Amino acid sequence: MRSDEWLNAKLEEVWQVLMPDVEKLNKVSVVFKGNWKTKFGHIKKMKDGSTQIVVNGLFRNEVVPDYIILTTIAHELIHYMHGFHSPYPKRFRYPHQGGIVDKELKARGFGVLLKLEKDWVKNSWVEVISSLKGNAYASYTQDSSRRLFCF
Repeated sequence: MRSDEWLNAKLEEVWQVLMPDVEKLNKVSVVFKGNWKTKFGHIKKMKDGSTQIVVNGLFRNEVVPDYIILTTIAHELIHYMHGFHSPYPKRFRYPHQGGIVDKELKARGFGVLLKLEKDWVKNSWVEVISSLKGNAYASYTQDSSRRLFCF
């Protein structure tokens, strides 16, 4: 099982690779929390002014590939960079306006990981949540007419 310490080390690695040009203006941490079937993570500003990235607690299990966690962290760091839940000024009215997160990730070299993530979600996620959360999700199926996941 992965720990929050492991997760914070991955945050530092992704930050160095993805956004070495972006200064940390406050304390940024990442934790595993929740057990969601339709959400990989989120970012929030804490009362003390720090920023916390939350990654789906199901991702502690090593059956979830590292690249899913890395892509989730990178996605949330793009929000940070764009001024969502960070000291940076907001660059956009909405956090996913015009597909800006994926565009930024691709521009920063994460295109391959985005493709791997999409394939994994399509081919493995339902089976993984069924095994990790039990039979309650065994009948859960994906509806291709809507987006299932929030980041």
